[in-house]
Amino acid sequence: MSGSELYERFMALHTREGGLVMPNAWDGVSALVLADAGFEAIGTSSAALAAALGRIDGRHSITRDEHLDHAQLLGRLTGLPVNGDFEDGYGVTAEDVAVTVDSAVAHALAGIGIEDTTGNPDDPIRDFDDAVGRVRSAVAAAKRRIVVTARTDNFIQGRPDLDDTIRRLTAFAEVGADVLYAPFPPDLESLVAIVTAVAPTPVNVLISPADQVLTVSELQKAGVKRISLGPALYTHAMGALEQAATALKAGDIASATTGISFDRVGELLARKP
Repeated sequence: MSGSELYERFMALHTREGGLVMPNAWDGVSALVLADAGFEAIGTSSAALAAALGRIDGRHSITRDEHLDHAQLLGRLTGLPVNGDFEDGYGVTAEDVAVTVDSAVAHALAGIGIEDTTGNPDDPIRDFDDAVGRVRSAVAAAKRRIVVTARTDNFIQGRPDLDDTIRRLTAFAEVGADVLYAPFPPDLESLVAIVTAVAPTPVNVLISPADQVLTVSELQKAGVKRISLGPALYTHAMGALEQAATALKAGDIASATTGISFDRVGELLARKP
């Protein structure tokens, strides 16, 4: 499938009635579980990938090539469109972001996310013009071969400024971003304000607004077109592992060894996309 065909396939999921739920995988088997459950697209999670490799997310601890190979693996195993959660685009300059986008196309990704983050905890959000310029460069490189999601991390970086968030997202849409994303707006009212301000560009939501977890139908009613989970499924699995470890330390082998069988893992790995 060509890049333009993959772009059209993935965008169609965003523009149809109801949009899509796009859970995030962190390894081959998790991707296969999600595909087997019937999801039509999956995302990577930079946070889950970093954690799985023993690193900290958002500090440029994962390389471009590591994430590209990871995303390509998920796509190859499942045959699903894969959206890469590619932090700030893996580069100092806007030109570097363009190289990342070209590389993502070459690795058969269906979508790529570009954040306005810096990787510097002391100054985590890029200046407005820099952030917009990087998205512009990503869109120019994409050439409608890959869906570009432009994201501002204001809310999760201690900058609860709805006006600036909408300003950034609107500017990202104006330079051609296909999907917009601002993780964890404070409440449903803020989420609706974002969706309304940037319409008709599709909006992705990470789980829900910060103050409550809504249902898929409630988010769809608010106008959300894509729902992702970030590292939530990974931490859910790690929660089960922590419970099993506690049980095993207490001598309870039976409780520590529940879960799917390894035969089931083998069935998933033998699954043909």
